[in-house]
Amino acid sequence: MDGQATGGILRFFRDLPDPRAHNVIHKLHDIIVIAVCAVICGADGWAEVAEFGGSKQAWFGTFLDLPGGIPSHDTFGRVFARLAPDAFERCFTAWTAALPAASGGAKLIAIDGKSIRRSFEHAWDKSGMAHLVSAFVDANHVVFGQVAVAADKGSEIEAIPQLLALLDLAGATVTVDAIGCQTEVARQVVEAEGDYVLAVKENQPTLHRKVKALLDEAILDGGFEGVRHGTVECTDGGHGRVETRRVWVTDEVHWLGDDLLARWPGLGSVAAVECRREDLGTGKTSTERRYFISSRKGTDAAAMARAVRGHWAVENRLHWQLDVSFNEDQRRIRKDHGAENFSRL
Repeated sequence: MDGQATGGILRFFRDLPDPRAHNVIHKLHDIIVIAVCAVICGADGWAEVAEFGGSKQAWFGTFLDLPGGIPSHDTFGRVFARLAPDAFERCFTAWTAALPAASGGAKLIAIDGKSIRRSFEHAWDKSGMAHLVSAFVDANHVVFGQVAVAADKGSEIEAIPQLLALLDLAGATVTVDAIGCQTEVARQVVEAEGDYVLAVKENQPTLHRKVKALLDEAILDGGFEGVRHGTVECTDGGHGRVETRRVWVTDEVHWLGDDLLARWPGLGSVAAVECRREDLGTGKTSTERRYFISSRKGTDAAAMARAVRGHWAVENRLHWQLDVSFNEDQRRIRKDHGAENFSRL
């Protein structure tokens, strides 16, 4: 293999353990390179990966060893089913960590989980369905880390700290939906010198009740009279509707009480986000108000609005692409670690 190929992404996979015996025909780095290129070009399953490799064999031969030619689809399937997912993930994490930042500002890391809907073994038993929690950075449209969990989404609570441990959080803002609103997540982000923005719902009943009461009362009293705060409003239109979002932020968290402040490391501000949607076709309107806690100090409502809005990039630009562009939910790869490792590709 030439120096140009080994100097890129493959140098981060040199230490990846090969799960096969020593008397193998195809080299592991050849299999990984072909699979990565095939998936980038739209391959949806091991048969298509092998077909792509065969069609580009002359090109692959200019920088890969290929002692046994292009592997069969069965070989791709067996290797990736046995490849240790944690080791595979560490290699990808090392590669993404080495990527240059896409912008000068601090990065926003959105964390969310997604099930691979058809990765179960039998139709009558979907307990083996693969479920991955991803850390997505919208600034350069890259997944910086993934951790697999059981099909029950409740296990995301254990997976999120594992994922955070893989990442460099210094100077970053981590956003997580309500299932990740946990004191351990807050502690881990703050100790890593990052900031968090966590959605607050009824799974944290005391916190939700006090944050809701504080913000609703301040809004009802005519715009936070006597309370230090910031506010911003923005309007978007499209798809036959108009959405107006208003954000209120206050850093006077002492109103939550000493007990809550002691439990939530670094808690520096709370926010309410109110969305009013108008359907231009029917004239119907709906209003929803959501609540957030953050380690960010101050009352910068515009920055809070960007963080809350930016979190949905993991749905719109990652999960949607996996479902629509890569057809992930229809893929029937399900043997051992195959579904999980193919999703990483």
